[in-house]
Parts: sequence; C-alpha cells; structure tokens
Amino acid sequence: MNFQVNTEWWKEIFDDIYLLTDGRSVCDTALTTAEVDFIESALSLDKSAPILDLCGGQGRHALELSRRGFSDVKVLDYSDYLIRLGKKKAREQNLNTIFVQGDARNTGLDSKSFDSVIVMGGSFGYFVNNEENEKILKESFRILKPEGTLLLDLPDKTYVQKNFQPVSSHRPGKTIQVTRNRDLQQDIIYCKETVTCSEKGHLRDNTYCIRLYSPEKICRMLKKIGFSNVSFQEDFMARQEKGDYGTMTNRMVVKCCKEG
Repeated sequence: MNFQVNTEWWKEIFDDIYLLTDGRSVCDTALTTAEVDFIESALSLDKSAPILDLCGGQGRHALELSRRGFSDVKVLDYSDYLIRLGKKKAREQNLNTIFVQGDARNTGLDSKSFDSVIVMGGSFGYFVNNEENEKILKESFRILKPEGTLLLDLPDKTYVQKNFQPVSSHRPGKTIQVTRNRDLQQDIIYCKETVTCSEKGHLRDNTYCIRLYSPEKICRMLKKIGFSNVSFQEDFMARQEKGDYGTMTNRMVVKCCKEG
C-alpha cells in the first residue's frame, strides 16, 4: 500500500481532532503522571533548573513538572493550537510554564540555556529525510548547558516491527471512529488516518509517517553530534491494556549528556 505523504504533514495535524484521535495517550492523566515520575527520577534536577519540553504540544509533561514545583519550565512546539491550549491551562492553574511556538530544528532559543531537554510522547522521527530529524538532536545539543541532559522518547523499533498491524480502528467516543491504514517500509511507518463522526460525517483524512530507530542507530547519531553516556530504558510505559496504540504501545527512552 502506497501513501502520498506531505513532507510537512506535522504542520497541520496537531489540533483539536488530534486530541480526540490520540487522547488515549496525550490526554491520559495517569499516563502523564507516570511519565513525569520517570522524568523527575531520570533527571534528578534542582527545582530551579531550566527545562525545555521540546515538541511538547499542549505541555502535558511541562505543566505537571510545574505543578511539582519546577520553576523554570518551557514548552516549544510548532502547533499554534496546542501552544494556545497550553497557555490557557497554565493561566487557569496559575502555573508559570512558558509556551513558545517554533520549529524544533531551529528554536531561536539561546545556546547553553537549559539543564535538560526532553522530547517525549514519540515526538521524534517525523521526517523521512533523516538529516532533518538529526537537526533536532543538533539543536538540543546547542541549547543544552555543559553537562546538560537530553531525554528522547522513541517507539521501540523491534517491538513495532514484530507486532506491526496494517490496519487498526478505535472509538475515542460514542460518535467518533478512527481508522488507520499503515505501510511499513524498512525503517518508516506510513499511515493514513481516517476520522469519521456518526453525527457530522467525515471529519478528515491525514497521512503521516514515523521513522523508527534501533538503539544502535540512535546511539551513533547522538555520539556523532557530541553526546556521551548514552543509555536506554526499554519497555518504557509499555501498554498492558488491550488495543492497538501504534507506536505508543511500547517505547524506549534514550538518556544522554553534553559533556562539560
């Protein structure tokens, strides 16, 4: 099955419908709490340390970090809709989380300004051209302080390939149906997502892609850029519930450092 995927699909897909289609992951409070428990443990940072939630969407991780007393948390994401939603939540909850709209490959943020950069929720690998994905890692390296830490949350490539499902369907509500047709070509999953509503009819079709990385490949990329002490947490937030969660079913987190 061949899909024509717009190379800039990520500029338009992350909106209110996305929060429905992926709500089982990106709107799951218990999952977010568990993920932030891990982030807090993995980083072991002082509460005043500057943290960047890169490709952070509506800031589900950043807002929870702020609730826990972290005082210098910033979110950068391309989606204007999600950034505006995050700002609204921060105001409503009286949190000082900062939200910035921008491109993760060229953030415009100051060099050496963060103690940690986190890229969570499978928000890496959106580009067919691997050099574009690599730019996000280079930018993370640039904006990290010496001895700063990068956490990179990725689909578990081996698990995805062994358990690949060409078609999946789920209902995020009584009236919404989400169907995904997938094609796995080497290291890239191409997907066509159709969203329909029993009351409103067809809502939209999306096509997108996710590049998969083995631990060996991502480790080589990170070391080439200059990161060191690369380690992996496999089976990160592995889903035990029934259902096809796609690349969010079983993940691994890569932790690495920028040497001082």
